[in-house]
Amino acid sequence: MREIATLAALKELVGQEVAVSDWIEISQDQVNRFADATGDHQWIHVDVERSKRELPYGGTIAHGFLTLSLLPLLLQQTIAMGEVRMLVNYGLNRVRFPTPLPVGRRVRGVINLLSVEDIAGGAQVVWEVTIECENNDKPVCVAEFIIRRY
Repeated sequence: MREIATLAALKELVGQEVAVSDWIEISQDQVNRFADATGDHQWIHVDVERSKRELPYGGTIAHGFLTLSLLPLLLQQTIAMGEVRMLVNYGLNRVRFPTPLPVGRRVRGVINLLSVEDIAGGAQVVWEVTIECENNDKPVCVAEFIIRRY
């Protein structure tokens, strides 16, 4: 876990890789629960037998938005910031899913700090998070994640 004690210390890290998360396995149960939560039951995510037959990945693939929804977890697991009363997810700038994420594989986040801008009562922080899939050359998600820190 990377500890960043102050806002000034955070600002010194702009333009740098700040942290790399542990590996997290994406299970079929997790994908099924995400499908239930979002209503996205497309067969490429939930029909294991059909996916084994018809997809080139050997089985189902995770929803892109499931992958994207890992961003808060990846930051929470890797970075602890001092002098913070509250963090608020503010939005996203760019999101791409360069390659599918086969279910059963492990992912991790590589977290770079793009910018820190002062705002009333705090700071707006933009992280670039690249979600890598183990044994895959291409990332499964790249996103600019905006957090407001108060």
